[in-house]
Amino acid sequence: MPRSRINGNFIDKTFSIVANILLRIIPTTSGEKEAFTYYRDGMSAQSEGNYAEALQNYYEAMRLEIDPYDRSYILYNIGLIHTSNGEHTKALDIIFGH
Repeated sequence: MPRSRINGNFIDKTFSIVANILLRIIPTTSGEKEAFTYYRDGMSAQSEGNYAEALQNYYEAMRLEIDPYDRSYILYNIGLIHTSNGEHTKALDIIFGH
């Protein structure tokens, strides 16, 4: 389930506000909006150091996202989390699809 709270961090709050406005005005499908919501929530959790929650959100975003460019950002963040957890082989497997 996507997060409903906004971080106390000014940058995170600003990003969330701008992202919500863009989601309302840019013509996108509901699936694209939902994928972005999971991605945004993943970034928020990742910035707080809550990597398990971030990964859950990123994997859900990957399931919904169809654009290869957007998927690359999701994969990059998944790889960063695995790398920061010392799981270098897993990070490479995720990024390079092995």
